[in-house]
Amino acid sequence: MNNKNDLCERLLTFAVDVILYLRTVKNSIETMDIKRQLIKASTSSGANYEESQGSPTKPDVKTKIGISLKEMRESNYFLRIHRQLKLGDVEKSNYLVQESSELKLILASILNKLGILLFFLNFLNSLFRLWT
Repeated sequence: MNNKNDLCERLLTFAVDVILYLRTVKNSIETMDIKRQLIKASTSSGANYEESQGSPTKPDVKTKIGISLKEMRESNYFLRIHRQLKLGDVEKSNYLVQESSELKLILASILNKLGILLFFLNFLNSLFRLWT
C-alpha cells in the first residue's frame, strides 16, 4: 500500500473512531451540537482528502487538501473541548486528540509541499513563456 492510500485509510479510521467515541458521550443540550459538528468535521476531512486524489489539476488538489486540513483543525478543537470536559471514554478522547494533531501535521506538510511545487511550476511556466 502506498503512502496516499495509507493516509486515506488513516483518515477513514479516524472518522470511524470519532463516531464510535461519540457513542460513549451522553446526549445533553451542551453536547448535541458539538457532537454533530465533530462528526461533520471528522468525516469531511477524509472525504475532501479522498476527493483531492481524483482532482484534475494541482490547484484543485491543493484546495481540497486545504479544506481537509481546516476540517481536521476543527475536529481537533472539538476533541480538546471533549477532553477538557472529560466527556465519554477519556482514554479514547486522549487518543483522538493525539491522532488529530498528527493528521493536522501530515496534511499541513502535504499542503506546504504542494504550495512549493505550484510556485516552482508557475516559475517554470513563466520562463518558458519568455523563451517562446
